Amino acid sequence: ADLAAAVLLVDKPQGWTSFDVVRKLRRLLKVRKIGHAGTLDPMATGLLVCLVGHATKKMEHFMHLPKVYEGTLRLGEETPSYDAETPVCRTAPWEHITDNHLRAIRPAFLGEITQIPPMYSAIKVGGERLYKKARRGETVERRPNVVRIDRLDVTARSGSSVHFEVECSKGTYIRTLAHDIGYALKTVAHLTSLRRLAIGPYSVEEAWQIDALEAALSAADLPKAQQA
Repeated sequence: ADLAAAVLLVDKPQGWTSFDVVRKLRRLLKVRKIGHAGTLDPMATGLLVCLVGHATKKMEHFMHLPKVYEGTLRLGEETPSYDAETPVCRTAPWEHITDNHLRAIRPAFLGEITQIPPMYSAIKVGGERLYKKARRGETVERRPNVVRIDRLDVTARSGSSVHFEVECSKGTYIRTLAHDIGYALKTVAHLTSLRRLAIGPYSVEEAWQIDALEAALSAADLPKAQQA
């Protein structure tokens, strides 16, 4: 395979940043120019589209593709980061919420919706990333974003844990979606797990596990990189 212009699909492990994956690939492939099309939070797992060499020119194309996620949110507990990366800061009753309540709020989250990015995000305000301000306990005004949700399905429910699948446009914060669903249900909520299943036509089922990729490369059997 020609790794001078490859599209490499990687299943990002939990606890890794998206840049950790890029750094690992640079070392494995001995190629400096590698980027990824769409960050996953460290807590999240799943599909990371990595672009090697000349393929980085196609970054914009990949960034704009719709994405599919599966996730779990926990009702009754709010966190500052809207996910399990920070401790619970507020609780509220959730026991009254039925599956009918979940069905009833769904239409409000379909189509074009407005989201306010979380304070714990990599957006820059005044030259500094928001999460750095958030860690100091600061809160600043964030510009709302218009994003598109094409599909939102509750796939299972056990007590305060709600499992869901969502298909959405670029720029959608699933953490914010979980947080806003909590408010729509007149309680609070945060995201406890997230996995990216697809980006456009690319599926996590076709993606490399890091250790398998490492083994393939050390056997000098270069990955079947898809030509960009």
